[in-house]
Amino acid sequence: MFIVCTDLEGVFTPEIWISVARHTGIDELKLTTRDISDYNALMRRRLEILRNHNLTLHVIQHVIANIKPLHGAVECISWIKKRTQLVVVSDTFVEFANPLMEKLGHPTLFCNSLTVDHLGNITDYNLRQENGKAKVVEALQSLNYKVIAIGDSFNDINMLRKADAGLLYRPPNTVLAGNEDLPTVNSYDEIKNFISTFTNGQS
Repeated sequence: MFIVCTDLEGVFTPEIWISVARHTGIDELKLTTRDISDYNALMRRRLEILRNHNLTLHVIQHVIANIKPLHGAVECISWIKKRTQLVVVSDTFVEFANPLMEKLGHPTLFCNSLTVDHLGNITDYNLRQENGKAKVVEALQSLNYKVIAIGDSFNDINMLRKADAGLLYRPPNTVLAGNEDLPTVNSYDEIKNFISTFTNGQS
Protein backbone atom coordinates (compact mmCIF):
# COMPACT_ATOMS: atom_id res chain seq x y z
CA MET A 1 0.00 0.00 0.00
CA PHE A 2 1.27 3.44 -0.95
CA ILE A 3 0.68 6.93 0.38
CA VAL A 4 2.02 10.30 -0.74
CA CYS A 5 3.04 12.97 1.78
CA THR A 6 3.62 16.42 0.33
CA ASP A 7 4.50 19.86 1.53
CA LEU A 8 1.95 22.61 0.81
CA GLU A 9 3.60 25.95 0.12
CA GLY A 10 5.99 25.92 -2.80
CA VAL A 11 4.52 22.62 -4.01
CA PHE A 12 0.81 23.34 -4.44
CA THR A 13 0.43 26.99 -3.40
CA PRO A 14 2.56 30.13 -3.33
CA GLU A 15 4.38 30.87 -0.07
CA ILE A 16 1.94 32.53 2.33
CA TRP A 17 4.53 34.69 4.08
CA ILE A 18 5.90 36.00 0.79
CA SER A 19 2.37 37.01 -0.16
CA VAL A 20 2.01 38.80 3.20
CA ALA A 21 5.36 40.53 2.65
CA ARG A 22 4.22 41.82 -0.73
CA HIS A 23 0.92 43.03 0.71
CA THR A 24 2.53 44.82 3.67
CA GLY A 25 5.80 45.92 2.11
CA ILE A 26 7.79 44.20 4.89
CA ASP A 27 10.61 42.52 2.99
CA GLU A 28 11.88 40.47 5.94
CA LEU A 29 8.64 38.46 5.88
CA LYS A 30 9.77 37.07 2.53
CA LEU A 31 12.17 34.75 4.37
CA THR A 32 10.84 31.20 4.48
CA THR A 33 11.99 27.67 5.26
CA ARG A 34 13.61 27.75 1.83
CA ASP A 35 16.02 30.35 3.27
CA ILE A 36 16.33 29.51 6.98
CA SER A 37 16.73 25.97 8.31
CA ASP A 38 15.80 26.78 11.95
CA TYR A 39 12.00 26.86 11.85
CA ASN A 40 11.60 28.00 15.45
CA ALA A 41 13.98 30.94 14.96
CA LEU A 42 12.12 31.87 11.78
CA MET A 43 8.72 31.81 13.50
CA ARG A 44 9.90 33.77 16.54
CA ARG A 45 11.18 36.49 14.22
CA ARG A 46 7.93 36.50 12.26
CA LEU A 47 5.89 36.96 15.44
CA GLU A 48 8.16 39.81 16.50
CA ILE A 49 7.62 41.52 13.14
CA LEU A 50 3.85 41.08 13.42
CA ARG A 51 3.88 42.67 16.89
CA ASN A 52 6.07 45.56 15.78
CA HIS A 53 3.79 46.35 12.86
CA ASN A 54 0.47 45.61 14.61
CA LEU A 55 -0.42 42.99 12.03
CA THR A 56 -3.28 40.75 13.11
CA LEU A 57 -4.50 37.35 12.00
CA HIS A 58 -7.29 39.11 10.10
CA VAL A 59 -4.77 40.89 7.88
CA ILE A 60 -2.99 37.64 7.05
CA GLN A 61 -6.25 35.81 6.39
CA HIS A 62 -7.29 38.62 4.05
CA VAL A 63 -4.09 38.05 2.04
CA ILE A 64 -4.58 34.27 2.05
CA ALA A 65 -8.14 34.64 0.75
CA ASN A 66 -6.67 35.99 -2.49
CA ILE A 67 -4.00 33.29 -2.93
CA LYS A 68 -4.67 30.85 -5.74
CA PRO A 69 -3.16 27.36 -6.10
CA LEU A 70 -0.16 27.11 -8.41
CA HIS A 71 -1.05 26.37 -12.01
CA GLY A 72 -1.67 22.64 -12.36
CA ALA A 73 -1.75 21.95 -8.62
CA VAL A 74 -5.42 20.99 -8.39
CA GLU A 75 -5.07 18.64 -11.35
CA CYS A 76 -1.95 17.05 -9.84
CA ILE A 77 -3.70 16.45 -6.52
CA SER A 78 -6.67 14.91 -8.33
CA TRP A 79 -4.32 12.66 -10.31
CA ILE A 80 -2.59 11.45 -7.14
CA LYS A 81 -5.85 10.85 -5.26
CA LYS A 82 -7.20 8.72 -8.10
CA ARG A 83 -4.19 6.42 -7.77
CA THR A 84 -3.31 6.37 -4.07
CA GLN A 85 -3.74 8.20 -0.76
CA LEU A 86 -2.48 11.76 -0.23
CA VAL A 87 -1.65 13.68 2.94
CA VAL A 88 -0.48 17.29 2.91
CA VAL A 89 2.09 17.69 5.70
CA SER A 90 2.85 21.34 6.35
CA ASP A 91 4.42 23.64 8.92
CA THR A 92 1.72 26.21 8.23
CA PHE A 93 -1.23 26.72 10.60
CA VAL A 94 -4.83 25.60 10.45
CA GLU A 95 -5.88 29.24 10.82
CA PHE A 96 -4.05 29.98 7.56
CA ALA A 97 -4.63 26.82 5.58
CA ASN A 98 -8.38 26.20 5.57
CA PRO A 99 -9.21 28.48 2.59
CA LEU A 100 -6.34 26.93 0.62
CA MET A 101 -7.54 23.41 1.37
CA GLU A 102 -10.95 24.31 -0.04
CA LYS A 103 -9.36 25.54 -3.26
CA LEU A 104 -7.28 22.35 -3.51
CA GLY A 105 -10.26 20.02 -3.09
CA HIS A 106 -9.89 19.34 0.64
CA PRO A 107 -6.92 16.95 0.79
CA THR A 108 -6.10 15.67 4.27
CA LEU A 109 -3.90 18.19 6.09
CA PHE A 110 -1.54 17.76 9.05
CA CYS A 111 -0.24 21.14 10.27
CA ASN A 112 0.25 23.37 13.31
CA SER A 113 -1.93 25.94 15.11
CA LEU A 114 -1.71 29.47 16.45
CA THR A 115 -2.51 31.16 19.74
CA VAL A 116 -4.54 34.31 19.04
CA ASP A 117 -5.76 36.87 21.60
CA HIS A 118 -9.18 38.53 21.65
CA LEU A 119 -7.90 41.36 19.45
CA GLY A 120 -6.69 39.00 16.75
CA ASN A 121 -3.01 39.34 17.61
CA ILE A 122 -0.98 36.18 17.01
CA THR A 123 0.81 35.66 20.33
CA ASP A 124 2.35 32.24 19.82
CA TYR A 125 2.55 29.19 17.58
CA ASN A 126 1.95 25.59 18.59
CA LEU A 127 3.74 22.75 16.84
CA ARG A 128 1.64 19.63 16.39
CA GLN A 129 4.83 17.84 17.46
CA GLU A 130 8.57 18.32 17.10
CA ASN A 131 9.96 17.04 13.81
CA GLY A 132 6.34 16.54 12.84
CA LYS A 133 6.85 15.89 9.14
CA ALA A 134 9.20 12.96 9.68
CA LYS A 135 6.97 11.65 12.48
CA VAL A 136 4.04 11.48 10.04
CA VAL A 137 6.14 9.32 7.72
CA GLU A 138 7.21 7.08 10.59
CA ALA A 139 3.61 6.65 11.73
CA LEU A 140 2.39 5.74 8.25
CA GLN A 141 5.25 3.29 7.78
CA SER A 142 4.27 1.65 11.07
CA LEU A 143 0.90 1.00 9.41
CA ASN A 144 2.73 -0.79 6.56
CA TYR A 145 2.45 2.01 4.03
CA LYS A 146 5.20 2.70 1.53
CA VAL A 147 5.62 6.48 1.73
CA ILE A 148 6.50 8.82 -1.13
CA ALA A 149 7.39 12.27 0.22
CA ILE A 150 7.62 15.51 -1.76
CA GLY A 151 8.94 18.86 -0.55
CA ASP A 152 11.04 21.87 -1.42
CA SER A 153 12.46 23.35 1.79
CA PHE A 154 14.89 22.72 4.63
CA ASN A 155 12.04 21.65 6.90
CA ASP A 156 11.10 18.89 4.43
CA ILE A 157 14.48 17.16 4.32
CA ASN A 158 13.93 14.89 7.35
CA MET A 159 10.58 13.82 5.89
CA LEU A 160 12.12 13.08 2.50
CA ARG A 161 14.96 11.04 3.99
CA LYS A 162 12.65 9.10 6.30
CA ALA A 163 10.31 8.19 3.43
CA ASP A 164 10.67 5.12 1.22
CA ALA A 165 11.08 7.55 -1.69
CA GLY A 166 11.84 11.25 -1.21
CA LEU A 167 11.56 13.86 -3.93
CA LEU A 168 12.64 17.51 -4.02
CA TYR A 169 10.31 19.71 -6.05
CA ARG A 170 11.86 22.87 -7.52
CA PRO A 171 14.18 23.45 -4.54
CA PRO A 172 16.33 26.58 -4.29
CA ASN A 173 20.09 26.10 -4.50
CA THR A 174 20.38 26.66 -0.74
CA VAL A 175 18.29 23.55 -0.10
CA LEU A 176 19.79 21.53 -2.93
CA ALA A 177 23.32 22.07 -1.60
CA GLY A 178 24.17 19.05 0.51
CA ASN A 179 21.08 17.17 -0.69
CA GLU A 180 22.13 16.50 -4.27
CA ASP A 181 21.57 12.78 -3.72
CA LEU A 182 17.80 13.31 -3.48
CA PRO A 183 15.90 13.09 -6.77
CA THR A 184 14.83 16.53 -8.00
CA VAL A 185 12.03 17.48 -10.39
CA ASN A 186 10.66 20.76 -11.70
CA SER A 187 7.15 20.00 -12.96
CA TYR A 188 3.97 18.22 -11.95
CA ASP A 189 4.37 15.85 -14.89
CA GLU A 190 7.72 14.79 -13.43
CA ILE A 191 6.05 14.26 -10.03
CA LYS A 192 3.48 12.01 -11.69
CA ASN A 193 6.21 10.05 -13.49
CA PHE A 194 8.16 9.62 -10.24
CA ILE A 195 5.08 8.33 -8.40
CA SER A 196 4.16 6.01 -11.27
CA THR A 197 7.66 4.62 -11.56
CA PHE A 198 8.02 4.02 -7.82
CA THR A 199 4.61 2.44 -7.31
CA ASN A 200 4.96 0.20 -10.38
CA GLY A 201 8.42 -0.84 -9.31
CA GLN A 202 7.25 -1.73 -5.80
CA SER A 203 4.03 -3.50 -6.72
